[in-house]
Amino acid sequence: MEDIDLKQPELYINRELSLLEFNRRVLEQAKDERVPLFERVRFLCISSTNMDEFFEVRVAGLKQKAGLGAMDSGPDNMSAQEVLKEISIRAKELVDEQYRVLNDIMFPLLEEQGIRFIRRDDWNASQKRWLRKFFNESLQPVLSPMGLDPAHPFPRILNKSLNFIVSLTGKDAFGRNSGLAVISAPRSLPRVIQLPADEAESGPNDFVFLSSVMHAHADDLFYGMKVEGLYQFRVTRNSELFVDEEEIDDLLRAVEGELLGRHFGDLVRLEVAHNCPQELVKFLQDQFALAEADIYQVNGPVNLNRVQEICDLVDRPDLTYPSFTPRLPKQLASKDIFKAIAKRDVLLHLPFESFLPVIDFLRQAAEDPNVVAIKQTLYRTGPQSAVVDALVAAAHAGKEVTVVIELMARFDEEANVALATRLQRAGAHVVYGVVGYKTHAKMILVVRREGRRLRHYVHLGTGNYHPRTARIYTDYGLLTCNKYIGLDVQKVFNQLTSLGKVAKFNRLLHSPFTLHQAMMDKIEREIVHVHEGRGGRIIVKVNAIVDPQLIQALYRASQAGVEIDLIVRGMCRLRPGVPGVSERVRVRSIIGRFLEHTRVFYFANGGEEEVYASSADWMERNMFSRVEVCFPLETKSIRDRVIQDLQWYLKDNSQAWLLAADGCYSLAPLQEGEEPFSAQLALLESLAEGS
Repeated sequence: MEDIDLKQPELYINRELSLLEFNRRVLEQAKDERVPLFERVRFLCISSTNMDEFFEVRVAGLKQKAGLGAMDSGPDNMSAQEVLKEISIRAKELVDEQYRVLNDIMFPLLEEQGIRFIRRDDWNASQKRWLRKFFNESLQPVLSPMGLDPAHPFPRILNKSLNFIVSLTGKDAFGRNSGLAVISAPRSLPRVIQLPADEAESGPNDFVFLSSVMHAHADDLFYGMKVEGLYQFRVTRNSELFVDEEEIDDLLRAVEGELLGRHFGDLVRLEVAHNCPQELVKFLQDQFALAEADIYQVNGPVNLNRVQEICDLVDRPDLTYPSFTPRLPKQLASKDIFKAIAKRDVLLHLPFESFLPVIDFLRQAAEDPNVVAIKQTLYRTGPQSAVVDALVAAAHAGKEVTVVIELMARFDEEANVALATRLQRAGAHVVYGVVGYKTHAKMILVVRREGRRLRHYVHLGTGNYHPRTARIYTDYGLLTCNKYIGLDVQKVFNQLTSLGKVAKFNRLLHSPFTLHQAMMDKIEREIVHVHEGRGGRIIVKVNAIVDPQLIQALYRASQAGVEIDLIVRGMCRLRPGVPGVSERVRVRSIIGRFLEHTRVFYFANGGEEEVYASSADWMERNMFSRVEVCFPLETKSIRDRVIQDLQWYLKDNSQAWLLAADGCYSLAPLQEGEEPFSAQLALLESLAEGS
């Protein structure tokens, strides 16, 4: 058989288009009648915020490439211009579907539950009186309408802010009128307003949108003139921060400086009301120098994600997922967490199991007189978290506290600047990793004096040290005092805080040095096992598979006879099921109550099974531009447990989407006689309490 060129573009799905497909799967959750109504609203809004980030980062980057005339492309061989054209088509279809779901599904279903968004035409007399008073007392004093003329040029519009373009007739006190004005709604104003049942003859859960109130009372903002039309609009800007780390002396101050300009990055998208006259749409388009493809006319609030505010304003637990209590592993029931870890390794599976042991680990380390040092990496956590409180307490207690903070964690830069400042004031050593490499590894190292020796206690995780995401992201965390892992973690921290050559590691694989090659080698090893008659099996669970070299290695493994299952939540460039290339590769995506975030790599290894967990996805950036760790699960009971979890994800026929060779996803079919099975529900029932 003739060799197939595994680099041919037809074998690769474009990563941006794959990311749009992920957002389509999220939107499908909003249509799923099995999902509680408020959760469906949240999925709809998540699909909206995902689109915001998609434009702020992915589309913005493509526009920069296209503007520079860059000809380089990914393995799919699509140019930036080609991708942008396809994005415009698919994204507009997706946005139209979002608003169809809002208007045709969500609003009617909410009304059935007594939760109403009341249109202006349907306000009763009492509601009109209350809203006029609300406008006069709470809105008008903070609004600054801006008439447009040579002395009042078009204002700079903040990223993702709510604005209105107003057409006017008549003349003001100075005899002026350009016919146009702009109103920006400050972020302090509520986008969803709850009507008081006792004052406005409303139901207990009646709402109006801020935009409706603005429409109704716009004439009051332009005394003596007539408002012919008022139409909401919103712009999306490039929100990537660029800091030349080679050219600055203080990364913290440089990031603080860049944050000020984030609200005014290059424009990439204009959202405007669907009923806005075309001449006004064209006016806005010209003001923002955007192409027709960048204009999105929407039938509803331009800031769609604000609709989910009702989920917090209305007390209806019956419209949400049933509550549960994350389980505390029996092994950690002892008050002395160090004694428990010394007895045997502990695996935590969030959110089904509690995040509290990680906080207790740090708190006890802060209080224990035998602990001499604590070292931790922080990517996302928030400055006012229990994790940070424990680190501050440890520093105040005189421990040697070293924290590696990634200042450039996208959209968390401001929080991480505040976090760094707080820790420095407490006396902790704060460093920002390695110039040119994001520190994405999730590690805690506690050095404890026990008798005449120092012992290393370690936490390694696949996710961030963020108490909020610990309730909604699936992640693994390993607590261990394995001597070799402890020494390896110590070496990683030394790399991050000091200078030196790459050290030889005992157990850990790490980026940007050994992880990529190790994965390549382990894939090739499965091929050897097949050739020698032992069979080959690979299971990878990650958020994204993008790296072309790893994909080509998987293609070669499939050609050799290795059976491969990939559980990929988001982007996947690999095409499964291509004859002669990837017939033995199956790709599925699990979309459900919890955001799948674990990264796990399983290799059958001829019967000597290996399982690794990691902070890294299979992307070029994780392999070559970030500091990541990948750790083996060597305790048999833990390894077997994770393998069982993977099998449940492969068995899932309720929330699994299967990727076809054409790049499209479809829900896993329920085979005849087969019972519905959800991996997340099975994990809830087996691990959590009170579920």
